[in-house]
Amino acid sequence: MASPGSGFWSFGSEDGSGDPENPSTARAWCQVAQKFTGGIGNKLCALLYGDAEKPAESGGSEPPRATSRKAACACNQKPCSCPKADVNYAFLHATDLLPACDGERPTLAFLQDVMDILLQYVVKSFDRSTKVIDFHYPNELLQEYNWELADQPQNLEEILMHCQTTLKYAIKTGHPRYFNQLSTGLDMVGLAADWLTSTANTNMFTYEIAPVFVLLEYVTLKKMREIIGWPGGSGDGIFSPGGAISNMYAMLIARFKMFPEVKEKGMAAVPRLIAFTSEHSHFSLKKGAAALGIGTDSVILIKCDERGKMVPSDLERRILEAKQKGFVPFLVSATAGTTVYGAFDPLLAVADICKKYKIWMHVDAAWGGGLLMSRKHKWKLSGVERANSVTWNPHKMMGVPLQCSALLVREEGQKSWLNQLLLSGTPAPAVSGSGESIKGEIITRKAPISSLVRGKCGAELGRRLAEKPSGEINPIESLLAFLSQPDGLSSSLSQGTTGFEAHIDKCLELAEYLYNIIKNREGYEMVFDGKPQHTNVCFWYVPPSLRVLEDNEERMNRLSKVAPVIKARMMEYGTTMVSYQPLGDKVNFFRMVISNPAATHQDIDFLIEEIERLGQDL
Repeated sequence: MASPGSGFWSFGSEDGSGDPENPSTARAWCQVAQKFTGGIGNKLCALLYGDAEKPAESGGSEPPRATSRKAACACNQKPCSCPKADVNYAFLHATDLLPACDGERPTLAFLQDVMDILLQYVVKSFDRSTKVIDFHYPNELLQEYNWELADQPQNLEEILMHCQTTLKYAIKTGHPRYFNQLSTGLDMVGLAADWLTSTANTNMFTYEIAPVFVLLEYVTLKKMREIIGWPGGSGDGIFSPGGAISNMYAMLIARFKMFPEVKEKGMAAVPRLIAFTSEHSHFSLKKGAAALGIGTDSVILIKCDERGKMVPSDLERRILEAKQKGFVPFLVSATAGTTVYGAFDPLLAVADICKKYKIWMHVDAAWGGGLLMSRKHKWKLSGVERANSVTWNPHKMMGVPLQCSALLVREEGQKSWLNQLLLSGTPAPAVSGSGESIKGEIITRKAPISSLVRGKCGAELGRRLAEKPSGEINPIESLLAFLSQPDGLSSSLSQGTTGFEAHIDKCLELAEYLYNIIKNREGYEMVFDGKPQHTNVCFWYVPPSLRVLEDNEERMNRLSKVAPVIKARMMEYGTTMVSYQPLGDKVNFFRMVISNPAATHQDIDFLIEEIERLGQDL
């Protein structure tokens, strides 16, 4: 590939990021595609080996191609001898699909072609010779394509073209060299679960309308509570739209448990409340305080040590200060896996302080909760079992597709937050009759199923398993957590924990591999000393021109510009993606995180070489 200095503002070639030691896995994908998708698999193979024309990647400005093709059939016979009429998408619209009269054949053909586009994208996502992103600036995309939401519907040919265009410019988050976010990778079984939940298109109101999904949520949350360490999986919980909402729910519960009258009378009925969290914690705690009317000034940030861990002595000091002022400490939020340093607060010490002062202890384990699945690394969360509530995001470290966040609460029964805080006065429906209990649990055909009335258990009334019409992204829920086992669809959640363990151990090993390479490598400086506790590896790349400078303000100012420029060049070439940021008195540094199941040692090597290639002339 050309050096960055000679082509900084140009895009790299499509195969510019290829790695000769890691050839494409196209042949393996073809075998899988042929086995499970029949005719679609054949199309994929033809595309991969260059025997078929690639789909058009132009935008909506191109006129319809008026392509005719044979309609699909639902007879399930292979080979199929049913007569098939031609389907011309240029003259078909959404109104011609089911439930329209005679809409079955065009519907099957259209959805099969959509699936064809999706499968091609899936294959490309794992191909190292393709770009992570085909980057264009916003004004370029706005000028190149027609973004107008017209009054008249577009035909199905145009819809398919838009699908192709959308994926063309989408970031391949499943690409082995995508390290930008905490949630990376593309799990195949989880993807299938996502398609399944969208097809079911039901709501999580009650067992009556979502029997399988409600039971999946019940057993999955119970298993997660068992893993935390609560005896028998006791407690309560709910899946939420994300970790920020889960943390806000924890604040809501803690406030209610201390002052239940706030539910009817509001904040005017309670004294000044104070929450405590570390200065490296997630900003969602302050957002939650603002949303609940507590106020961001009522969130006290506790000092951290050089590794980003909360200092317990400072926590106790600030609690006593608040009490002396007449304020009421109501919540301490410890972090298990901070987003930047990957630090784990000392949960046992925090638990002792919370017990001493009778304060609700919440653990934000959105990023670090996955380590509970690993026998080798779960010690880093020692003390989490003493928490009153825990946020845990399987869509991060565990590779479950977005979004899948759980709030887990230790308390259960009729006095639980779920029955008192968020439920209205409407009695829950019950079923009567006789029958066995399900695996000895509380769900029986005789008993009321108030525990399965999920529609009133959160700030949202209805919780779909995909996306709400409003555009708010909701969790794929327990189906994704339940099905996204590396062992496959047939494994139960309890049997699949070993698959998660292998994935997590591998990611931690890759992080240590990166650390060991760069800690003594010329041109690299670590942001903090010692091995990373999580997969977060924070470092500066120092170009040759800065290595001879003294460690002063001028050097820091110049060093602060290095990571942003290298990141911009990464985006331009599309070769890889990794994030950067400043923190406190630390100027911009790279924050490398590894949660991608497709990543290998060779991808880590490539990242180091790419950073050096793109930054050597700075």
